[in-house]
Amino acid sequence: MSEPVPTPTSNKGPRPQDLDPAALRHHARRLARADAAPWLHAEVAGRMAERLAYIKLQPARVLDTSPLLGASAEPLRQAYPAAERLWHEADPVLAARAAVARAPGWWRKLRGGGSGQLDSLPARPAVELVWSNMALHAAADLPGLLNQWQASLAVGGFVMFSCLGPDSFVELRPLYSRNGWGRPAPDWWDMHDVGDLVLKAGFADPVMDQERIRLTWASAEALLADLRALGGNVAPMRFTGLRGRDWRRRLLVELDTLRDGQGRLAMTVELVFGHAFKAAPRLAVAAETVVSVDAMRASLRQGRSGG
Repeated sequence: MSEPVPTPTSNKGPRPQDLDPAALRHHARRLARADAAPWLHAEVAGRMAERLAYIKLQPARVLDTSPLLGASAEPLRQAYPAAERLWHEADPVLAARAAVARAPGWWRKLRGGGSGQLDSLPARPAVELVWSNMALHAAADLPGLLNQWQASLAVGGFVMFSCLGPDSFVELRPLYSRNGWGRPAPDWWDMHDVGDLVLKAGFADPVMDQERIRLTWASAEALLADLRALGGNVAPMRFTGLRGRDWRRRLLVELDTLRDGQGRLAMTVELVFGHAFKAAPRLAVAAETVVSVDAMRASLRQGRSGG
């Protein structure tokens, strides 16, 4: 029998970023036991790091908010070798795994000593860069998370992130639909929705872009193994029946129908990238201003005396 998957605790969906919390925890703990970060995350971390060349700011303090699964330790070290590098992981199991020797070890060599771990957000003192690689699509409360990031940044600092977009694994939708298997993946936030949320969180000058990657496999077994290494289905409206050997055998047969003209199994991954800055807070201006008569007289006297 295959590994059991938690049944949904919510029947919401599909709305942007409706996720099942129990399934999120289940798959995060499974990924935490792996020998390495998901294979795609390391590739995306490199692509994300290339975008740092367009930003002139050299942060003194860098906060990695996806240290275990984000595979970003080496790209950040190379980009900012003199920076103090910190990390925070909200999930306690992932945090525990990130703190052991198997996880990336750059936080053990921080300037000034210490582990570099932040137990909670917002970061104090503030940082100049908040970095999140391939984690936002697994955030059950994205607006709340963005607010934490904004509060962690110093004025003039910036956030940089990447995540899966809604067209990821789009080829699975008709396959799952004709078999009555529910949704193969959540209806993730699209690029424009994420940009709107970034603005609402108080960031300035957000820049959003996307890439589509076409991945191919020789066999359905290899495709399924790689998808499993990326995580799992956390959509509330996913198939909730028994997933035993017969179901897996049927899934492999269905996946084999995705072969392209070259005989390869093909799948699309949409990547969303973004960055934004923290601007100085604006002074609040009231819609109505009340001035006392005495204040007006004093102002007039001052004006006449200076005329």
